Amino acid sequence: MEQERPLISVIVPVYNVGSCLEPCLDSLLAQTYPKVEVVLVDDASTDESGRRCDAYEARDSRVRAFHFPENRGPSAARNEGIRRARGAYLSFVDSDDRVEPDLLEKLYESLTEAGAEVSACGADGIDLKSGPAAVYSREEAVRCLARGFPFNHVPWGKLYRAELLARCPFEETIFYSEDLLFLYGVLKRARRTAYRPEVLYHYTCREGSQVQSGMNPRKCTALSAQDAVCKDAAVRFPEAAEDFRRLALEADRSMAMLAVKNGCEGGKTFSYLKRLQANVRRHFSRRALALCPSRKDAVSIVLLYVSAAAFWAAAAVYTRLKGGRGAR
Repeated sequence: MEQERPLISVIVPVYNVGSCLEPCLDSLLAQTYPKVEVVLVDDASTDESGRRCDAYEARDSRVRAFHFPENRGPSAARNEGIRRARGAYLSFVDSDDRVEPDLLEKLYESLTEAGAEVSACGADGIDLKSGPAAVYSREEAVRCLARGFPFNHVPWGKLYRAELLARCPFEETIFYSEDLLFLYGVLKRARRTAYRPEVLYHYTCREGSQVQSGMNPRKCTALSAQDAVCKDAAVRFPEAAEDFRRLALEADRSMAMLAVKNGCEGGKTFSYLKRLQANVRRHFSRRALALCPSRKDAVSIVLLYVSAAAFWAAAAVYTRLKGGRGAR
């Protein structure tokens, strides 16, 4: 029976993760699913990560390592992994995360039993509202993505049919919120998506990660991703449109807070706040604002909408009062 099971390719983009890589790869090589290949794409790491990839490839035939000569970003690394993968099913794992031994076994079971193109599981280490096991239609899955539960807005913790991803590459010019754009493109094409709430994926938020940084040109590409999703959803999935607007508003507020807390490239904090303000104004609606779960966040969004300068002053005071711990 095992020889009849299809190959699953796990794509791992790697960039300067050092010793974090080994627990990740060890958890993947301990999978109970019998036919696995691990595709490592080293995005021109400047530490020992590339050598660690080669060492794992040398000692385990299930591992294949590829190296970029220059840094191109996680989207390019994942696309390279998709091109190199030989499996009928694909999954993504971040190189500093860990997974349970039965991750692939259970995701494959959920997908095949439901006749789905995508399956997803629960995760910890991230603020994610769970839900009961279910099989969602295309429209239902997109609505779940817009609401933020039970699916997270990232490619990991999921299993995909390979032919689906061949039609849904990552946008390589987007370096932040690219995951939401990718997953929206996948779910709007999948007829069914299966979900099981078991926590099979362990996310790690590393100190100094892009998520916690201030603003820079690469991070500003998130605004293009938000625009693309909101524009398409307004036409294709109008019942989810306001939830996607809410996601854009909350993401802009969060980036604006981090811009004040951690500063911006070139010292252009006010310039970046004005760009975020323009995006808030583009996606703002009373219905979207009402969907924000936090009244404090909603007030911050309104303040940014009205005045970037007033938002900056209020955020600076808030950051000082919290001792730099709570600007999120």
